[in-house]
Order: sequence, then C-alpha cells, then structure tokens
Amino acid sequence: MKFSRRKFLHLAAGAAALPVLTRSASALDYPTRPVRIVVGSTPGSASDIVARLTAHWLSERLGQQFIVENRPGAGDNIATGFVARAQPDGYTLLYVIPPNAINATLYPTLDFNFLRDIAPIAGIIRTPSVMEVNLSVPTKTVPEFIAYAKANPGKINMATAGPGTGQHLFGELFKMMAGVDLLPVHYHGAQQALTDLIGDRVQVMFDIVPASLGYIRAGKLRALGVTTSSQIEALPGVPPIGDFVPRYEASGWQGIGAPSNTPTEIVAKLNKEVNAALSDAQFKARLADLGGQAFPGSPPDFGKFLAGETEKWGKVIRAANIKPE
Repeated sequence: MKFSRRKFLHLAAGAAALPVLTRSASALDYPTRPVRIVVGSTPGSASDIVARLTAHWLSERLGQQFIVENRPGAGDNIATGFVARAQPDGYTLLYVIPPNAINATLYPTLDFNFLRDIAPIAGIIRTPSVMEVNLSVPTKTVPEFIAYAKANPGKINMATAGPGTGQHLFGELFKMMAGVDLLPVHYHGAQQALTDLIGDRVQVMFDIVPASLGYIRAGKLRALGVTTSSQIEALPGVPPIGDFVPRYEASGWQGIGAPSNTPTEIVAKLNKEVNAALSDAQFKARLADLGGQAFPGSPPDFGKFLAGETEKWGKVIRAANIKPE
C-alpha cells in the first residue's frame, strides 16, 4: 500500500502531536488514582494536622483519595529527597514547611536542591510567633527588652527548640537586627523549652503562638511582640516587633510542592483547588483555630516567596555560624 507524500506528512504530524494530546488529556483527567502528600513530620504535628485538612478537601473536590504519608527524619530532608526523586506525574506531592528553606543552607551536602527539584504549587497557611519572656524579666515592651539586653550582654538566655529551628532563627534574626547579645539554649523540642522559660531557667523565647497562647493568657508568660508585620487577633494589644526593629518580620508557613517537571496543567489544577479551600469560610476558620491565616497565591507567587525565605534564612545561618545537631 503506497502513501502520497502529503498523506505521509499528515500522519506524521498527527503522530507527533499525540504525546502532547495525551499529556493534556491526562492532566485534565487528573487525578485518576490516589495521590500521596508526603509530610516530613510525625502524625499529630502542626504541619501534619493542616496537611490532613488539605488532603480531605482535595479528596472531596477532585474525586480521588489524597493520602498523607509521614516520612519524618533528618529535619524534613528524608521526605524532601523522596519527593524530589519521585515521578513528576502529580501523584507524589511534598508538604512544604520552613525547614525546606532553612535546610538549603543548614545542610551543605544534601543530595537534592530544594528550589531546583521541587516545583511550588500553593501556599496554605502562615503562622505568627510571639516574643515572650518570663515574669522575672523586668521588661514589658520590646524597647525595654532591647535596653535591658544591651545592659546585660551575654547574660540573657534564649530558649530554642534546637539549632536551626524557627524558634532559633527568629531569635537570631532579632539579635542581628536589634544589636543585642542573647545566649541560645537549645532543647529537644519546644515544650521543654517552654517549661524552663516559665521556671526562669531561660529568659526569652520566640515561639509559635498556638503553643504559648495558653501560658500568656494564664499570666505565666509575658508577650512583648509578635513576629509578623501586623497585629494578630489572638493577641490584641501586642504590637509587631517590626514597630520597634524596622523591617523585622518572620513567620511560619506551610504549602504544597511537587517534583520539578510536573505538568503545569496539574500544578495549576491543584493550585486552583487549594485556593478554593482558602476562600472557604469553614476551612479558613479551621486555620484560624490552629493559630494561622490563609496564605493564597499562584505557583509563581509561592515560588518567589520560597526563594526569598531560602535567601533570608541562609544569611542568618551563615552570619550566626549555625550548624545542625
């Protein structure tokens, strides 16, 4: 059977277009099977809770089960490396949290590059922290604390949940920008640090609001300032640290990413559904109950934010010569 040149070229063009059409169709049909969201923390942690809330929303909206898979260890690097090496087909996602940006500098020999190997999909939540002192510290405002610290260099202990954690870096950023000398005291987790803060074995801490709010409201700790650029509803009357230390701002955050080269149609579809959740009153109320605020935006918005966080904390880590445990 002979083909004319015109017919041959027509068939060849159709064959060349087939992979594109198949890819587009698969993206439009996505997902056709369960999707896993890999979380680098343990079940019941703050990020795990929001990840499961998000997974439930996506399952209902997209008609396939989104399953949270916990892979804790190595400061979130196990989970991130696993997703970075996964097939870029939209069926393995990474729950993105601050250690991803921090670890890019904290761990110099990672076998992946977070900004290169993980494609940003969407932010979900931002969580403020609070600068707090125990009741024996004779300061009630951030300016008073700065003056007190400058009068007592190296004598004020700053509790952290470990080297390179948010509590540590938020405090180191404050030290750099306020020009004070605080001595970091590292704990294996925030709860022990809070216990020693209340007991006056350490004097100051930069902790997430949900963990400390009960102690502040009970009068066991004194809040001096919040780390975000504006006041928060949970702590009325507590001003932003940035009101007294210009340009100071720090917050926790969570979102979703995927292996690089994941089809843009799938990224866009997931972004649309996450942002729909962040516009839903009930979903937003759940985030508020967890001490956070909705963090909507496009994939490029989230990518720009992640790059900025990576650069910001990289500078702090290098300046303070912070090493992982």
